[in-house]
Amino acid sequence: MLDLARIRAITLDLDDTLWPVWPAIERAQAVLAQWLRAHAPATAERYRTPAALRAIRDQVERDRPDLGHDLGALRRESIRLALAQAGDDPALAEPAFALFFAERQRVDLYDGALDLLAFLSARYPVVALSNGNADVHAVGIGRYFAAALSACEFGVGKPDPRIFHAAARAAGVEPHAVLHIGDDATLDAQGALGAGMQAVWINRTAQPWPHAGPAPATVDGLGQLHGLLR
Repeated sequence: MLDLARIRAITLDLDDTLWPVWPAIERAQAVLAQWLRAHAPATAERYRTPAALRAIRDQVERDRPDLGHDLGALRRESIRLALAQAGDDPALAEPAFALFFAERQRVDLYDGALDLLAFLSARYPVVALSNGNADVHAVGIGRYFAAALSACEFGVGKPDPRIFHAAARAAGVEPHAVLHIGDDATLDAQGALGAGMQAVWINRTAQPWPHAGPAPATVDGLGQLHGLLR
């Protein structure tokens, strides 16, 4: 299903591909809540429930559509708005977000992730390509990547073909020479195919392919990629 002879570079999603994202987000939210209780108690009390936090995030998404591609900026502005509405100092959003962001980088890699990164990076230039705000250097895996590209830096996110093409340029190859690997059927697999790349879909939960036409090469975890790419 893959034309291995065409592959000259790899682009690789991060969240829910190399690690599960929600445990990291939940830890970061807990650390943020603890910090707010100490430094902005009115905000901590007003936004102590998941529903209240979701409502403030939804409001920022409605009011600031320009931030739709930048999850970090959305989080920072949500904190700033929560502080202002609760009567606390909005300037506290900066240290609060810095704390959240640092904790968000503390991820638990899936089994086999480091072996896969070593395998891929020994054979190809590897470019991280993410709609999220993980930092491969802060996570501790930057040595495996030739470059990293995120939606917040580039201005648009997957599945827009422009960000895939920018990642190919960062790897120094044409899009047809790239294999993209990711967990999202639409953002990753279909997006890469639409950009003229090959794709591997990591489908850990045996979901049906949601698009017309045949599914791309599909695996149920990182361990199967070694055999697929040999």
